[in-house]
Amino acid sequence: MRILIVEDDREAATYLVKALKEAGHSVEHAADGDDGAHAVETGSFDVVVMDRMLPRRDGLSIVQEMRGRGDQTPVLVLSALGQVDDRVDGLKAGGDDYLAKPYAITELLARVEALARRHRPGDVETSYRVGDLVLDRLSHTVTRAGEEIVLQPREFRLLEYLMKNAGQVVTRTMLLENVWDYHFDPQTNVIDVHMSRLRSKIDKGQDKPLLHTVRGAGYMVREAAK
Repeated sequence: MRILIVEDDREAATYLVKALKEAGHSVEHAADGDDGAHAVETGSFDVVVMDRMLPRRDGLSIVQEMRGRGDQTPVLVLSALGQVDDRVDGLKAGGDDYLAKPYAITELLARVEALARRHRPGDVETSYRVGDLVLDRLSHTVTRAGEEIVLQPREFRLLEYLMKNAGQVVTRTMLLENVWDYHFDPQTNVIDVHMSRLRSKIDKGQDKPLLHTVRGAGYMVREAAK
């Protein structure tokens, strides 16, 4: 899931970004109202977590502007203002949920995921299957032949992207942009290392490998030809 955090408190933002990434999400951060407004207008996100009181521009005006142009991206408003009237103002401005500070990170994660589920179009797949390999996006689990496979968050995102594009070649550039959020080549072997680890968990001890290297092109998840 791709999430935008608009938060001017550097310490709070760093902690929140770290927690969301550890939960397996792709996260972008904007540190003030102007940058936040630009990000929501030019980017594509599953959920926006919007601080209410921001430098240069307040969060609620950004949400109102989003709704005014028809942008229905779910927004969780964060604020130190937690009275009933404050929450009502946030929801009337177009926020989908309102969480007062200080908050528990577990509650924020649960609210973000709930917002994404409620706004997910009905035709969006919540699980992927290739052969006997199954990835469930909602429960965040992976099984092969009915046996659960424990993956790290980055490994899960990598496999999810590969399975979403099953049967198609996925290039290194596609992986860097969609799994690592890099829009440049860092000139490291980070993809090779993660692919090796993922292959050892998915294919080791199996008769039919599902993860394939397409020489000179990239990688692919597919069933072996019968």
